Amino acid sequence: MKKQAILAAIATLLLAATGTSMAQNLAIVNGKAVPTARVEALTQQLVRSGRPVTAEMQAQLKEEIIVREIFGQAAQAQGLDTSEDFKSQMELTRQSLLIRELFAAFQAKNPVTDADIKAEYDKFTAANAGKEYKAHHILVDKEDQAKTIITQLKKGSKFEDIAKKQSKDTGSGAKGGELDWANPSSYVKEFSDALVGLTKGKTTETPVKSQFGFHVIRLDDVREAPLPKLDDVKPQIAQQLMQGKLGKYQEELRGKAKVE
Repeated sequence: MKKQAILAAIATLLLAATGTSMAQNLAIVNGKAVPTARVEALTQQLVRSGRPVTAEMQAQLKEEIIVREIFGQAAQAQGLDTSEDFKSQMELTRQSLLIRELFAAFQAKNPVTDADIKAEYDKFTAANAGKEYKAHHILVDKEDQAKTIITQLKKGSKFEDIAKKQSKDTGSGAKGGELDWANPSSYVKEFSDALVGLTKGKTTETPVKSQFGFHVIRLDDVREAPLPKLDDVKPQIAQQLMQGKLGKYQEELRGKAKVE
């Protein structure tokens, strides 16, 4: 009876050990254990790249890990892991992983706060607030051409038709001289000054000279510059600020390094 009890106890221990081993290992390939942790690592890689890992994909990932082990063993059997090129590639991979972990640790210790984001948003809105102007224009080489166009417009000629035929600004000319909504500061000074001096619906009485030629400008409308809400741009601002932090951190590390 004692002997049977001892055998039963041994069997129980072996089963427990086997269960623990199987929990830690995904499979045994040619006598070599493949740890389950590899599946978890591959899953994290996919998650970091933005690819969601579904329950259905878990089986595929497990198969992928097993196949990698099979192919890896075959490569080792041929001695491919001993070449200098392989060793160099492995060192580059090791460095890449270390650098990724370095930057991840930095981000965890130096997060972008809501206060940082709000301050950056306030700077953006202050710089971009103001009025936007919608206009049409016709650009020609000579002042006399522009004067003739102004006379034709006063006699009832259609602005868009003249722009399509004569404007050398082919981009807006193809659209009848139409320009997108813009802050006056986005134009050259001569154009900007003439534009803001117009009232809605009016056209310049004299040609406006700039470095590009002579303009005939019509102001169509004015509005307050539309600005995005903080919540709409918060992720982009956070990303931009973190990139700035990382850039500064990289510069500091490079500056401290002794390179001979």
